Amino acid sequence: MHTVALLSAEEFAASVEELAVLLADAVDGGASVGFLKPFGPAEAAVWWREQEAAVADGGLAVWACRDADGRLAGTVSVVLARKPNSRHRAEVAKLLVHRAARGRGLSRLLLAAAERGAAAAGAGLLVLDTETGSPAEHVYLTGGWTRYGIVPGYAGAPDGTLLDCSFFYKRLTTPA
Repeated sequence: MHTVALLSAEEFAASVEELAVLLADAVDGGASVGFLKPFGPAEAAVWWREQEAAVADGGLAVWACRDADGRLAGTVSVVLARKPNSRHRAEVAKLLVHRAARGRGLSRLLLAAAERGAAAAGAGLLVLDTETGSPAEHVYLTGGWTRYGIVPGYAGAPDGTLLDCSFFYKRLTTPA
């Protein structure tokens, strides 16, 4: 049994070390999530700490997925747009599931929480990008998301190899 909960600023700060282990695991496993090897929990903790202000001011929402024993199994973030002409949209970022917890539907559980949270925050449109051909892309392709393009060599894998990325959107509400 896994539960997903939105982290308060205090809970986020207290979870940085666990989030760091999760992020380092993703990079070690080859996920193209913005970092190059070598990349360990210490570097990941620095990155997560840099996000604390955005979590505190509401610009970044972070959910944690925990197992029955309270261990962190996954996370997802939503970056809320700040510009006046884009407050209707948000970006899904850092959907991560620990390699030991994959294959249990946690990505879909986390994504559903992020979609509900974004809608509650007033976002009617979500966007994201992911590595083309990855297991993550399959989650979006089968989860009601629309791929609107592929950009060749858009992002680097942890080893520096350039990868194609697919860009997706999902409408949460009908545009006015």
